[in-house]
Amino acid sequence: MIEELSIRDLGVIADATVPLGPGFTAVTGETGAGKTMVVTALGLLLGQRADPGAVRQGQEQTWVEGRWVIDPDGAVAERVRDAGGDLDADELILGRSVSAGGRSRAIVGGRGAPATVLSDLADDLVVVHGQSDQVRLRSAVAQREALDRFAGPDLAETLEQYTHAYHRWNANREELVRLVREQDLRAQEADDLRAAIAAIEAIAPQPGEDEELAERAERLGNLEALRVAAAGTREYLSAEDTSDDRPDVVALLEAARRQLERASAHDPALPPLVDAIANAGFAVADVAGQLSSYLAGLDADGARELEMVQERRAELASLARAYPGGLDEAIRFLDTGSARLMELDGDSERIDELTVEADADHALVDELALALTARRRQAADALGTAVTAELAALAMPDATLVVEVEPGDAFTATGRDAVRILLQPHAGSAPRPLARGASGGELSRVMLAIEVVINKADPVPTFVFDEVDAGVGGAAAIEIGRRLARLAQTAQVIVVTHLAQVAAFASNHLSVVKGSDGAITASSVKQLHGDDRAAEMARLLSGLPDSATGLEHARELMALAQADAPLKPPAGLPRPGR
Repeated sequence: MIEELSIRDLGVIADATVPLGPGFTAVTGETGAGKTMVVTALGLLLGQRADPGAVRQGQEQTWVEGRWVIDPDGAVAERVRDAGGDLDADELILGRSVSAGGRSRAIVGGRGAPATVLSDLADDLVVVHGQSDQVRLRSAVAQREALDRFAGPDLAETLEQYTHAYHRWNANREELVRLVREQDLRAQEADDLRAAIAAIEAIAPQPGEDEELAERAERLGNLEALRVAAAGTREYLSAEDTSDDRPDVVALLEAARRQLERASAHDPALPPLVDAIANAGFAVADVAGQLSSYLAGLDADGARELEMVQERRAELASLARAYPGGLDEAIRFLDTGSARLMELDGDSERIDELTVEADADHALVDELALALTARRRQAADALGTAVTAELAALAMPDATLVVEVEPGDAFTATGRDAVRILLQPHAGSAPRPLARGASGGELSRVMLAIEVVINKADPVPTFVFDEVDAGVGGAAAIEIGRRLARLAQTAQVIVVTHLAQVAAFASNHLSVVKGSDGAITASSVKQLHGDDRAAEMARLLSGLPDSATGLEHARELMALAQADAPLKPPAGLPRPGR
């Protein structure tokens, strides 16, 4: 239940506090005063699209805040806590700002949150009806939704089971159709994969093999130059052939060591140098030994090995050209291609599995659809009877509401039933669809009657009606006011109206008052009592707030409403599951 609404810089409203509370609240005001801004403000708090054009002229942003009383242990409180917000005892604060630049910010229980959180809370907080909903009631979807709400939790549970089975069946069926349609293409893809994998496995490339082979080819291609360089260098360092008496490095170092050693006894600085020359000789001799080993390891049949290396490199190069990423990609393809081939080879098995699953789901969907039809037909009779009784109380005593449920051939996400709400205006006439058989005023009363009846099966804490009395007048308007007052005994009801006959039944009367400073029009909200309320009622009746006739008629209406139903608001409103 909404306790209070605060509005700042929204449309023509500069700053207003809207006291609501339990019972029936009527919101009235002159045309253009901004009374529908109350509904707009509620819409923002319930997550509707933020329109920067609603920001009051000359201001940077609009701000609305609502104070709700909810069940602290209910579903709404749980979702608020999930969003990071909190309650103050049983009080929930929701806020929303909209900048002139189009940016929006939401507050849920004292914490910032996405506007989608407000939308998620909306269904359990408020049901809003406007003139557009009267038009929507003409649609088959809205009529089915109304019947399903009336049918209650049993149908809701069956519908949930059906929807789950339907989506699973639909997904399996679509995959099955795709697999069968693409079977030839997938078989060709599998053949291509096998050929590609066989070609790679035949060559069996190893990571880094191409680089290793390039190094070997470079060595084998220059084998003679390597042999000459290594042999010549070894001879310089330590000659094996001493016939030409040419000194080598090892011999020169040994001669140098001996010469320095002979003089080292005369100066202590020389022995370390003698040792250094000796070590240098050992190092050169070691290098010479390594060159001898290198020469021994050079393959005498290098030409044959080079031919084999070049052939292998050609095989690898040919394979690498087939893949944009070269040889590395070809090696990776062995894993990815093999996994894909296993998937493709399993098509036949998957088709068989999907066929069995789809057949089982189809049977379940058909079974649950039949159950939905049976429950809807049972609920349709009860809804038609209950709404017909309500219409009699809304000055349509001869009208009969008929709800038809006809199963079709095709399954949808909500079953296969076509639901039609027909109105028989008077006895002897044929029932006609609401789209063709009801005027605007009749639609208003049908919508209200349906909501009153459904609320008994699917209660909602708060109802907001935006000019639900459009196209209605006289006795019919009085009956609408009477039914709204009775609905307000079990739910909070907020009505934006232009009819005194409806406003007379309110337990809380608010007037949106238009003022102007000569440049910008601004409005405020005033709670009416006594003579002020009578004057507003007279204005609604005659356009003149101080008309004696109008005032007399206004007081007569208020006396009628007072006598008809208690105007004292209920001490507390039921909040089942909220």
